[in-house]
Amino acid sequence: MRLRHVMPVMSVVLPLLLTGCGDSFTPVDLYMAKTAECRDWQEGSRYNLPRGISVSTSPPQVQTDGSTEFTFVYLVPRGQRALFLSREYLVTAPHGPVLAKAELVSFYQRATNSRAEIVDVIPKVPDMLVAGATGDETIWRVRLRVKEKLPERFDVQPPAFEIALSKYPMRTFTYRYFAERKMPGLCS
Repeated sequence: MRLRHVMPVMSVVLPLLLTGCGDSFTPVDLYMAKTAECRDWQEGSRYNLPRGISVSTSPPQVQTDGSTEFTFVYLVPRGQRALFLSREYLVTAPHGPVLAKAELVSFYQRATNSRAEIVDVIPKVPDMLVAGATGDETIWRVRLRVKEKLPERFDVQPPAFEIALSKYPMRTFTYRYFAERKMPGLCS
């Protein structure tokens, strides 16, 4: 068959083949809270993305100066990468406006098979998370601080990702103050 006959067919077939190679991904629970009251304490929350990439978090820590620190942990399998679509971690009212932008305290990475003391600290939120070649997964840990006094109920929105040329939304993590624990926590 001649090339001029093959090219029109390939221009239709090739995109169809490539779309079949991607991950079929349906976001689950983009908004963490299951009820408007968000009354149930959660020890942690994990959000899975395509290609084995995930982000998880645990309850925040209130510091002695009154600020609140949040930790998010990203796992990126070997050979994968995720491009941040922004570099802002936003604290918002529930389904509402931005209350504060969290400040970066530290951002570091290490392979899952290396000791916790061996980390590369990065001074800003990087352009992308790339898995290292030395471990099955690379852990990226970000610590954030909010100096503003937080309301009884609030949300934190990490930046969304581009993975393998497709854009994916990020979960909105939900929080409220638990009087019986005397601290804010994840809620659903």
